[in-house]
Amino acid sequence: MEAAIINTGSFPPIGRSQWLESVRGVTRAHAEAPAVPSYSDLQFESLRQDRSRPGLMSRAAAGWTVVQRVDDSDAKRANAQAQEDIANGATGLAIVFEDAPNAFGFGLPAKPEALAAALHNIPLNRIYLRIDVHPSSRASVDWIVELMRRKKVDPARLGLSFGIDPAAIFAGNGSLRMSIEALQASMPQSLAHFFGMGIPAVLLEADGRVFHNAGATEAQELGAMLASAVSHLRMFQEARQPLVYATPHIGFALSVDQDQFLSVAKVRALRKLWSKAQEACGIPPSPTKVHVETSYRMMSARAVETNILRSTLAAFAAAAGGADTISVLPHTLPHGLPESTARRLARNAQLILANETNLSLLGDPQTGSEDLDILTASLCEAAWEEFRQIESEGGLLASLAAGRLQKRVVEARERRTQRLRDDRLKIVGTTLHAQGTDEGSAPTLSTERRNPPSDGIVFCESLPPVRLDALLSD
Repeated sequence: MEAAIINTGSFPPIGRSQWLESVRGVTRAHAEAPAVPSYSDLQFESLRQDRSRPGLMSRAAAGWTVVQRVDDSDAKRANAQAQEDIANGATGLAIVFEDAPNAFGFGLPAKPEALAAALHNIPLNRIYLRIDVHPSSRASVDWIVELMRRKKVDPARLGLSFGIDPAAIFAGNGSLRMSIEALQASMPQSLAHFFGMGIPAVLLEADGRVFHNAGATEAQELGAMLASAVSHLRMFQEARQPLVYATPHIGFALSVDQDQFLSVAKVRALRKLWSKAQEACGIPPSPTKVHVETSYRMMSARAVETNILRSTLAAFAAAAGGADTISVLPHTLPHGLPESTARRLARNAQLILANETNLSLLGDPQTGSEDLDILTASLCEAAWEEFRQIESEGGLLASLAAGRLQKRVVEARERRTQRLRDDRLKIVGTTLHAQGTDEGSAPTLSTERRNPPSDGIVFCESLPPVRLDALLSD
């Protein structure tokens, strides 16, 4: 499988002449094709089909699932937040437990009773629920299944995602609770019970957010995600389990920032890369399930209101790129755990995009852009080269253990920081038009920030999240 993937994958850059020829080919195909249903017919059909899946009923109207984070260390307060979010338009919740790489120092206590308290009176049969990758990801699968049993909810009829990605934990926290060899050998068996239940959920995830927020380039983030997804396949192959049963349960999570053009291309490139990887493995392509979260590294502690605009632009890019689920980080997060106003603004940014811009009425908003097609192809090529580099280093976990990928990410971060210092890259309110603004303070909820645990059997250099504006004070 490894040789096939590395040798057969190719994403040659697209030039203008090739792009024009592809457009002419599509035009000819449409001219020769028989009549197709109108968009309104297709939209009605989509709505009708969605009604058979209660957990996904609300997605058709928005075009994507509006996800709000549940990351308060106080489970009762987290429950009140979640109920308010669902009552006011959110269609999904992301449970962010403590010590998760993307918890940013906060998070719900990683205990089944805390999960049950946070989801008290939440209509689980009408929302999408995801568990963000965290050190106890495998155990949390059992917590969710048991909670569903007690609530007499059929998990097969829900939209679920369990974030199991050992590489993201290893990179973000710098440790694993068992050796790499033991992890790779035990995971297929430990997940066999889940597959036996036949729940149509994302179980394994390739999470690129930890790399993005540590300073990785878009290609490095995509390459690491692809290497993570392939490592999931490899574990099942070595356990002699059919890969065709694993691919529908593999999902992706990535970050997007205020660079709309590049962010749209990144989401599109991810789908092309995963399709190519499946093709190289001889697996029938399965849909690429993509969760997108707005970037933490782009946020500024100074002039925090500018983060509202950055996050809105990022959310627009995620929607235009075709994300299945989107989560917007509240604009005051650099100062602490966001309170109700910041959470409401994060939620409403998506609701406005979904309900007032008519963005969701476009089946493929970016179709027909020459520059976007060229950028997407270029990202695919660069990401595939990063993937090949990681594979040559023994795979993602081995590369992290040796510190090789971290070295490239840190170098990319330093290059970006130098551009900030040379005024080639600007942050409004920090390096541009900063007069009259200061870090000040923003309303937050009282809680203590936590540092990820460092206990484990295998250690590596961690990749903690770093905001770009914070690098300027170094």
